[in-house]
Amino acid sequence: MTQRRGIGRREVLLGAALAGALGGREAASAAPPASSPAVPPVVPARGDRHPLLIPGKRSLFQRVIVRPGTMLVSRPGGSGGENVPGFSVFYVYARDPSGWLEVGTGSAGQTKGWIAADKAIDWRHAMIGAFTNPAGRQPVLFFKDAEAAKRMILAPDPAAAMTRARQDLAAGHAGAIVAREPEQFVDISRSFYLLPILSAELIERESGASPRLVEVISAPDAPPATPAPADALRDFKAAVVFVIDTTLSMQPYIDATREAVRSFVGRISHTALKDKFRFGIVAYRDSLEDTPALEYPTRVYARPDFRQPADAVLRTIGDIQQARVSSQGFDEDPIGGLNTAISDIDWNGLSGRYVVLITDAAARPANHPHSLTHLGIPEIRQEALAHQITPMAMHLLTPEGARAHDHERAQAQYQALTEAGAAGSLYFPVPDGSPAQFHAAVDAVVTGVLQQVSQITHVPLAELQQAAPPAADTPLVRRIREQMQVLAEAARLAYVGRVEQTRAPDVARSWTCDRDLVHAEVAALSVRVLLTRNQLSDLAGALKIILDKGLAGRTTPETFFDQLRIAFAAVGSGDAQRLAQIAQASNIGGLLGEYLDGLPYKSQLLDIGQEDWLAMGSIGQRNILNDVESRLRLYQAFEQQTDLWRDITHGGHAGEMAYPVPIEALP
Repeated sequence: MTQRRGIGRREVLLGAALAGALGGREAASAAPPASSPAVPPVVPARGDRHPLLIPGKRSLFQRVIVRPGTMLVSRPGGSGGENVPGFSVFYVYARDPSGWLEVGTGSAGQTKGWIAADKAIDWRHAMIGAFTNPAGRQPVLFFKDAEAAKRMILAPDPAAAMTRARQDLAAGHAGAIVAREPEQFVDISRSFYLLPILSAELIERESGASPRLVEVISAPDAPPATPAPADALRDFKAAVVFVIDTTLSMQPYIDATREAVRSFVGRISHTALKDKFRFGIVAYRDSLEDTPALEYPTRVYARPDFRQPADAVLRTIGDIQQARVSSQGFDEDPIGGLNTAISDIDWNGLSGRYVVLITDAAARPANHPHSLTHLGIPEIRQEALAHQITPMAMHLLTPEGARAHDHERAQAQYQALTEAGAAGSLYFPVPDGSPAQFHAAVDAVVTGVLQQVSQITHVPLAELQQAAPPAADTPLVRRIREQMQVLAEAARLAYVGRVEQTRAPDVARSWTCDRDLVHAEVAALSVRVLLTRNQLSDLAGALKIILDKGLAGRTTPETFFDQLRIAFAAVGSGDAQRLAQIAQASNIGGLLGEYLDGLPYKSQLLDIGQEDWLAMGSIGQRNILNDVESRLRLYQAFEQQTDLWRDITHGGHAGEMAYPVPIEALP
């Protein structure tokens, strides 16, 4: 994916763009002059060069990935030159008929020289695959051709076919398989790698989910893995941070959580686990705008601090009490509590990171006027995943929630929040809101995390188990135990892979499947899009236009699309083709141009036209605008994840630094 001519071609830091997009919410409600641009137009300096456009496109530039052994020379057919690292990414500025490409590291005239065309692979969209944690699923296999991969995907007995393939690999008979995924987790946020997706094809099966056959190139960005010293695994540390609702009626669960923390601290205080594990507690209530007597919206009561002894947490958790007054409405703001846990807790140095939400109510939507964050469930989930935090949810199915018809909505929200790949959804409903069953569920979760720490560090659990009270055996507890075992294996694979710096398999062009070949409902590769700072800034600017015009046009929604056309035209820099495209656009996707064209995802926003906007009414319009604002806040969180921004063109241009945006995080 490359940047658009209209709003693009500007070396603007994303942070500044997002600050403008999110600042002055009230000011945005007042309609500015119709012709005023939301993003200042940039007129390129005379003589600036830009890459070639993709054939059939008016705004997407050509990019290529180079094969190992490519030489960069000063002219077509030249000799000598500079050896280019394999799998480097370049923009294409010219194509010589003799079979040479003029390439550059940026899109604003930063040419570097010429490479042989047969050493380059076209990359139309900057889609990449990222391995999901391999715990509980089959390994990803890479095949030398598409037909071999299709045969495996369509095998009558996928489990038997996978078993034979793994046995053949172990015996040294690879056949059509050119590589397999490492046993350890290759965490893209810790050991960045490129797994560019060149093409994707949906394969229809007779039953079950339909996986995609994807054509990829593997391009590690790290040296080969080296085995970790045995004592390195002893550095594994973990924490469980409870995010607990402390509104009226929650005291029994506050007491049960406090008792569970005290019990576990006491049980590990004389074992080696006391140096490997900590608790944290974040409380949340509600906005103070309507009910100041609630005292606080969120509060950190305890942090997982290894500079303090394990029992230091006990000095603060005794102060946690439910509110003395009732909050407004039944739904609450657990997203505010989760956001505090993610952003206000120091997670550095922790390899096992778990947040356990404890609530009896559904989450307040992002468009609620008293939302603390204006984030929705998808956005807070992405923030947790960006921090490598595993969220869980304990939903108290109280009679009050049943009477409010709240259980079904909350279940859908928290199942989506806690989806954990092969482990399934870490949504734990507590029948009837039973304090006893709740206590047993908390015990099962914490025991599972401690067992994980024990297995990875080889610190025995015998003393802990001897001190444990008799274990409950309910369907909920049994399910938690099973899922915690999968999570423990996932944590081990991730930690060993990180310590050993496991990298993606070093293969050239190959074909693979984006789903588990045996259980197609489990993702093996997550699809991401590498967006540069310039591109994400463009996207933020475009969303700001939509947000501003939507807010400004609430009293006259019938002019919404006209206002959008005027605003997008104002930032079009006089590009006649772009202006014609804007004038002919029948939906928001058309106004955005080709920026998101060709990506394998569906978007409600991009399909909205003027008639759709009017038909959805004020409530539907407001929901769309709040979704837009939530995306802007999520992009702000991406900007702060400095470890994930990479210079994939190695050109040193700030605007070309790229972030692997999950495809579901696009608007």
